[in-house]
Amino acid sequence: MVAAILFISFAVLLLMGAPIAVCLGTSSVVAMIAQGAGRPLDTVMSSLPMIVSASTSKFVLLAIPFFILAGNIMEKAGISEKLIKLAEACVGHIRGGLAIVCVIVACFFAAISGSGPATVAALGVIIVPAMIKSGYKPAFSAALMAAAGAIGVIIPPSITFVVYGSIADTSIGDLFIAGLVPGLLMGFALMVVALLVGRKSDLKTLPKASRKERWLAFKDAFWGLMMPVIILGGIYGGIFTPTEAAAVSVVYGLFVGIFIYKKIRLKEFYALLLDTTSTTATVMFITAAASLFAYVLTRARLDVAISSALQNATGGNVIVFFIIVNIILLIAGCFLDSTSALYIFTPLFVPVAQALGVNLIHLGVVMIVNLAIGLFTPPVGVNLYVACGVGNVNLKQISKAVVSLIIAALIVLLLVTYIPKISLLFL
Repeated sequence: MVAAILFISFAVLLLMGAPIAVCLGTSSVVAMIAQGAGRPLDTVMSSLPMIVSASTSKFVLLAIPFFILAGNIMEKAGISEKLIKLAEACVGHIRGGLAIVCVIVACFFAAISGSGPATVAALGVIIVPAMIKSGYKPAFSAALMAAAGAIGVIIPPSITFVVYGSIADTSIGDLFIAGLVPGLLMGFALMVVALLVGRKSDLKTLPKASRKERWLAFKDAFWGLMMPVIILGGIYGGIFTPTEAAAVSVVYGLFVGIFIYKKIRLKEFYALLLDTTSTTATVMFITAAASLFAYVLTRARLDVAISSALQNATGGNVIVFFIIVNIILLIAGCFLDSTSALYIFTPLFVPVAQALGVNLIHLGVVMIVNLAIGLFTPPVGVNLYVACGVGNVNLKQISKAVVSLIIAALIVLLLVTYIPKISLLFL
């Protein structure tokens, strides 16, 4: 009965167009009231504030606002333009070079921002018009930017890895390292598709840069390129934890933005803090609502029932388990944001994975690659909507153009799923 109320109310609110956090939170409260029927309302709701507080006050989650702030600072410092200039100097003279620039810069910027939509918004306004001017169709240019932006949730430092690590109680540092190769592999797959599409178009190329021009572009972008090196190097050098690394990245970003690039003034820091607070509040609201949803599942013992059913369905076969995981997450990724999906599905998948002897780091990478694909899968892929605004195309046009990119990403997903060494190579 509680399960029916929970899922039906969630589905109704979702179909009505309510924000995902509202869908999760409201359906959870309705289910809690139904479960406590006959008891005073204040007694039934007494556990709600404790659940919300406990879910949002974990130490590791402090990394989220710091990484968001670091990304905002580096964007304000103009690092996106410097990365684009460096990539153009290196590969802009190749036929289809601007598409390669799009993916390469998205990979680098992802290592700074850790957010898919933020990567699309920051880079799209510069790269998409340049791709269109070079001969690519507007719809494909926007679609490639949306797909490349999704790499932001795979390549470290990734906010989604922080969320998964806090739920599954796994090493966030190991997750960061494990996401590096799959992220680069997805970038390579997108570049191959872009080059194949470029063969059918009359593309213009940029003049080949001289060694001096490449050196100057590298020197200009060097301080931005050092951000991921400091973060990952510091974590694996044992100098600081992932949460401390996030704080260090903010200090480093401010130093670069104020004293080296000289693009940030202290009076502008308030606006950066305001933007960071708004984004963090959205993530934490979703976290709180999703945690409440997971609590109701646990209280009604639905998580045990679902995990048992999943374990029976797999028949002890790891291949079958990952087929089910991929299908569920690819569908869920089209409708749920990454944070909500992780809070709902991680507690269901982890016990089964442990019973089957699956490495939880590998499981986390597989889950997040799935959710990354969901960011640019119609009809609800967040990156698609951001890219539509940047490329001035509609959802129907970009949905057709993104199909080949989704296929390439699915091939990468299969490789990452069934060849664990890809994600566990450096662990």
